[in-house]
Amino acid sequence: MDTAAASLFAPKSAAAAKPGRALPPLHVPRGILPPHPRPHPLLAVRCAHSRAPPPPPPLPHADDRSEAATSAAHPQLRLRRLAEEFRALPSDADRARRLLSLASALPPLPAPDRSPGNRVMGCVSRVWLAARSDGGGRMRFAADSDSELARGYCACLVAALDGATPEEVLAVDPADPALAPLGAGMAAARSRASTWHNVLVAMQKRARAAIAAREGRRLGEPFPSLVIARDGAVRAQGSYAEAQAMFLSPDESKISELVNILVEKKIGVVAHFYMDPEVQGILTAAKKQWPHIHISDSLVMADSAVKMAEEGCDYITVLGVDFMSENVRAILDQAGFNKVVVYRMSSEQIGCSLADAASSSEYTHFLREASGSYPSLHVIYINTSLETKAHAHELVPTITCTSSNVVPTILQAFAQIPDLDVWYGPDSYMGANIADLFQRMATMSDEEIAKIHRDHNRKSISSLLPRLHYYQDGNCIVHDMFGHEVVEKIKEQYCDAFLTAHFEVPGEMFSLAMEAKPRGMGVVGSTQNILDFIKDHLKGALDRNVDERLQFVLGTESGMITSIVDSVRELFDLYSSSQDRANIEVEIVFPVSSDAVSKTSTNGSHHLDSSVASDIDNLTVVPGVSSGEGCSIHGGCASCPYMKMNTLGSLLEICHELPDKDNKLSLYEARRFNVKTPLGKSVAEVGCEPILHMRHFQATKRLSDKLVHQVVHGNGEEPS
Repeated sequence: MDTAAASLFAPKSAAAAKPGRALPPLHVPRGILPPHPRPHPLLAVRCAHSRAPPPPPPLPHADDRSEAATSAAHPQLRLRRLAEEFRALPSDADRARRLLSLASALPPLPAPDRSPGNRVMGCVSRVWLAARSDGGGRMRFAADSDSELARGYCACLVAALDGATPEEVLAVDPADPALAPLGAGMAAARSRASTWHNVLVAMQKRARAAIAAREGRRLGEPFPSLVIARDGAVRAQGSYAEAQAMFLSPDESKISELVNILVEKKIGVVAHFYMDPEVQGILTAAKKQWPHIHISDSLVMADSAVKMAEEGCDYITVLGVDFMSENVRAILDQAGFNKVVVYRMSSEQIGCSLADAASSSEYTHFLREASGSYPSLHVIYINTSLETKAHAHELVPTITCTSSNVVPTILQAFAQIPDLDVWYGPDSYMGANIADLFQRMATMSDEEIAKIHRDHNRKSISSLLPRLHYYQDGNCIVHDMFGHEVVEKIKEQYCDAFLTAHFEVPGEMFSLAMEAKPRGMGVVGSTQNILDFIKDHLKGALDRNVDERLQFVLGTESGMITSIVDSVRELFDLYSSSQDRANIEVEIVFPVSSDAVSKTSTNGSHHLDSSVASDIDNLTVVPGVSSGEGCSIHGGCASCPYMKMNTLGSLLEICHELPDKDNKLSLYEARRFNVKTPLGKSVAEVGCEPILHMRHFQATKRLSDKLVHQVVHGNGEEPS
């Protein structure tokens, strides 16, 4: 994601503290203070020349349940008072001394409690949290860290939450900036401020488990996952993960067969991240021997094909859905490589639920509504057909976007064209998430907004909200699976893990990742953004070189796992020469709904309602049955059924058949649009223009003069 867009997800700085009297010191629970006499650790630390206020009575202990003390002892109130007390101190040095005094009062954890299972993820330093429920049903916490500042944060939370009920622990809002002790205080402490949030989230996870145990509920089986060890070995946990891992160590004979035929016939391969695990495993290994293999998201596929053509490839095979092969064909033609033949992997249509939504009559109605509003710009997701882009561009001036650049594109459009209306489609989830982001921006300060886009402020963001429209009846069947059931399980069992979410996921999953972002535990963006996030955190762990497991919840299609494992192994190899290597593992969790995992054979639909069974039996594609994957009849897929139409067998068959002297592969050729638009223009030419507008924006960070002219004056006139 662009730097400007990425900063949209950064934590807000706390408001500047107002001077005021020191609030009552927080009472530390029994067992936190050392046994020998010493000053109360929460007494005000002050400069020599400052005037000390008279010591007020301490806050009530969390165990004190008298009527007078109950409200004052609520953990959220205790944390709020502590944060206000920190902000009331006159300088960063005073705040640092206060935090360090808390750290010195926190007893160290016994060695058995400093275990890998008690580690808190996402902290700069090593932090451990031990938790249990006592006989009275109250939570008992103890924490420790190898950083004194982090120990201070731990002491704050233990002081406030030890002895609280699980419900009281869950009532504390980790996103409330008024509760963090230092807020926007000293710079050295800000780098460790995520410790406070991450320890609190870990405490809440333990509280949920305590409630489940009290109610006699089982938390349920964990999601399937793959664990990548320091030596590159992979352990699969759960049948779904086993299916994904099956082809991570591909058959050498198949690799050799593919490489030999690609080299002999000068064939380039461009493939999407969401390929079948077998295909991705073979391609990932083969590209080390043949450079003209590229696996990426949809935006880069066409660019890679052009480079392959420039370097002498006579054929390009596209492993993706049909709009991807169409785009590759059109961009090659634009670049002058008309003689390079492009092949897709099936003689049948390889569809896409998003592309289908954008070609519907309902979407045409959405565009006609936009054409009646002046001035309007249509921002269309790249995952649509060239024909759709062409027809849309004739109705409303159109620019293509990706999940990485959609936010800066829309912000720039609003800044560059006064009184503009923006119409986004066809992905409804992404549209709702964009609107959510802008609503969050409207609550930020002008300075914070300017860091995201220099031409915007609170007033401009608030004014654009009613002028942002998005289509509300289109979604990706893969990202649709991240619904309520999955989100609730993530909240309960994985709230302390790193959360990744593609921009296309439903709002609940999007919000979880957004809430995790300010504490360094979440990312929202494209497939490439997710991959970069995982790599960056692994690099940090390798630099720290301490034993730990990094757990990532993969909020996108499971086909990404091959690229993730390959990248993780490369980083492990890069750091392999260091002495005293720490035991670092990376766990990738697949948040798969229980009803989206196939447990039957292709003809095993006899247990379903007859009408449903008939529909399933009539499907052209039964998703992933050979890999233990499937689609939920309640909506959403564990993996994309269309992408899985791209098989290794098809790739090899097409490659062996080339050159196609007998025209046997005509149904496999990517469509070249020789048809005309309703206004009599070339579909290929008009459909490529929104893509070229996007490329101009990516290069200059501004809309092109031609696009602005089209928005202001209509598509019929050319700028003078």
